[in-house]
Amino acid sequence: MNEMKREAVAYIALGANLGDREHSLREALAKLNAHPEIRVAACSDIYETEPVGYTDQPQFLNMAARVASTLAPQDLLRVMLDTELEMGRVRDVRWGPRVIDLDLLYMEGFEMDSPELTLPHPRMGERLFVLIPMADIVLPEHSRLHAFVHRALGTLDGKEDIRKWTRFS
Repeated sequence: MNEMKREAVAYIALGANLGDREHSLREALAKLNAHPEIRVAACSDIYETEPVGYTDQPQFLNMAARVASTLAPQDLLRVMLDTELEMGRVRDVRWGPRVIDLDLLYMEGFEMDSPELTLPHPRMGERLFVLIPMADIVLPEHSRLHAFVHRALGTLDGKEDIRKWTRFS
């Protein structure tokens, strides 16, 4: 008997600060959406932000996407990492410049802490460049996540330089 896989909602943070940053964000989303087990359901606006951690680098464009996927979290992460590699991501400086960065922040129905993946993302509530785009698209029916995002926003106001770049369309 052919079993239907359950579709889970996941939230992904996207960032880019090398090359055509906006094009890189859109290309990554198109690549994810082209995967047969991933559907991009909603995208936040795009925000320009100062680098965090390693600051001697160009400004980032950041956004978030809500996707629906039948993949297990580790498999979704692998697709995301493969997408980064296909697009030329090089990991040589921690928090350094990158053509694309994809982070799995949250996946409905999953909590885990393994060497390759922690869900929810442990630093999700510490960065405005994640929280502000998430607030654009988080579903109220994900009440714990919705409340977390909005509560965390109140504690971080003004700690990073972030401004809207463009509406995503």
